Amino acid sequence: MSMEFKRRLPIPKEIREEMPLSVESAARKPAFDAKVADVLTGADPERRLLIIGPCSADREDSVLDYMHRLAKLSERVVDKFIIIPRVYTNKPRTRGTGYKGLLHNPDPEAAPDLLEGVKAIRHMHLRVVEETGMFTADEMLYPSNYQYLIDLLSYIAVGARSVENQEHRLVASGIPCPVGMKNPTGGSTAVMLNSIYAAQAPQTFIFRNWEVETTGNPLAHAVLRGYQGLDGINYPNYHYEYLERLAARYEAADLVNPAAVIDCNHDNSGKRPLEQLRICKEVADSCRRSASINKLVKGFMIESYLEDGNQPVDGGVYGKSITDACLGWDKTEQLVLEMAERI
Repeated sequence: MSMEFKRRLPIPKEIREEMPLSVESAARKPAFDAKVADVLTGADPERRLLIIGPCSADREDSVLDYMHRLAKLSERVVDKFIIIPRVYTNKPRTRGTGYKGLLHNPDPEAAPDLLEGVKAIRHMHLRVVEETGMFTADEMLYPSNYQYLIDLLSYIAVGARSVENQEHRLVASGIPCPVGMKNPTGGSTAVMLNSIYAAQAPQTFIFRNWEVETTGNPLAHAVLRGYQGLDGINYPNYHYEYLERLAARYEAADLVNPAAVIDCNHDNSGKRPLEQLRICKEVADSCRRSASINKLVKGFMIESYLEDGNQPVDGGVYGKSITDACLGWDKTEQLVLEMAERI
C-alpha cells in the first residue's frame, strides 16, 4: 500500500490565466447570476431554473452540438425557464472504479490523464460559455477542483454521496453561486437540511493550505433525486405529499430562501430516462394545486443528450451517453416546450 506523487499539476489560477474567459462574457455573467438568484429567492416567481444536459460531458464535439441546440431552445422559453446547461465533468462511481468523467479520462478509452483532464474540463466549459452565451453547471465532486471553473459556473451541485461530507458543506458556504445539496442515497431529509444549514452558515476551515473564512451561501438549497431503500428498491421523493412535508420542514428550519430543485432522473425515475417527462408534468401539477409547493419548487434537473439511452464506453454512437441513460434531443425539446406551457 502506497501513494506516489507523480507530478505537480497547475493550480486553478494558472489554468484560468492560460485559458481566460473573454472580457465580454465576464461582463455578462453578473446579470445572469442575478437572474438565477432571483428565482431562488422568490424575487422572480414567474420562472423556474432548468439544469439540463448529459449525465456526463464525455466528448467536446457532441456536447457542443447539444449545447448549440439548447441555446436555440432557451430563446423560445425565456419567459418560463432560465436554462443552465449541465456540463458535468466528474463522474462519481458507486464502487470507485471505471470511467470517472472528463477530468480523469479526457479520452474515455485511454488511461487517466489528470493534467490533460484539468485543461479539457476548462476548455469544454469555456467553449459552451463563449459559443452559446449560457453559463454552466457542474458537480462539485472534488471540493478543491471547483476553482478551475468558478468564473464560468452559475450553478454547482453536491451529489448524494458527498452531501454528508464536512469539506463539501464548508466549501459550499463560500462559493459565489447557488449550490444544490442533494438528498443522500438513503433519502434522509434531515441530512439534506443539515447540509443546507451548514452551507448557509459562515465557516472557518483549512482549504488548499489556507485558513479561510466564508460568509455563508444564502443560495444553498435542496435537490430531490429520490433514494434507495434498505430493500434495494428505488423510491421517489417528488410526489405531492413529500413536497408538502418538505415545505413544512423548511418553514420550521432556520434557513433562508426555501427552495427545492427536482432531479427527474436517478432514483426518482429508477434511471429510466423516459420517465422524466411524466415526473416533470406531475410536479408542475402539484405546483398548481398547492401554493406552498409552488413557492418551494424552483426548478428541475433533466439528464438529456442527443440520443436516447446509453451505451458502453466503446459504443461509438455519437451523442449517446456512456454513463446513465439520457433523454434524446427530440423528446427533450418536446418536454421543455410542454413544460413551458404548464408552468
